[in-house]
Amino acid sequence: MADYNLERLNFLVVDDNKHMRALVKTLLHTLGSKNVQEAADGADAFKELRVFPADIIICDWAMSPLDGMDFVRLVRTGKDSPNPFIPIIMLTGHTEMHRVLDARDAGVNEFLAKPISAKSLLARIRSIIENPRPFVRSGGYFGPQKRQSATRTGVNIAKPEETTVVVASASSPAPNPEG
Repeated sequence: MADYNLERLNFLVVDDNKHMRALVKTLLHTLGSKNVQEAADGADAFKELRVFPADIIICDWAMSPLDGMDFVRLVRTGKDSPNPFIPIIMLTGHTEMHRVLDARDAGVNEFLAKPISAKSLLARIRSIIENPRPFVRSGGYFGPQKRQSATRTGVNIAKPEETTVVVASASSPAPNPEG
């Protein structure tokens, strides 16, 4: 894996626990990021996205009043979403397989289990950069194309003829890790 300069990437950290937000922010700064904004729940994060040009969102699952799953769905499919193509890393202590699949089915790019480390966080960021997936619209789903390995779990993935590949527009570029 290549070493990346994360200095110019903008991160939005969404978690209702201020200590977890501070930890994630500290880890991002340790990895070289200079621009990290915070939000205490999905509703605040959606408002923040309107004014902050985030490149990657790191979002907790369990929050109130708008939890991480509802926030992801709002970002991906909301008519007033500022950037439905933004990469999202779901951060949670709930790691049961059904939750991982639910997050994937909501449009999450990566899943990160708590407790986190700089190494695990960087691995998810690298995965987003090194393995970008095209966005697809299939039935009610809009988000990154689901990985092929998901078919091995018995999860129903849309057939190619039922899927429309959507390319990000110039107004929603992929993160540029090289600066």
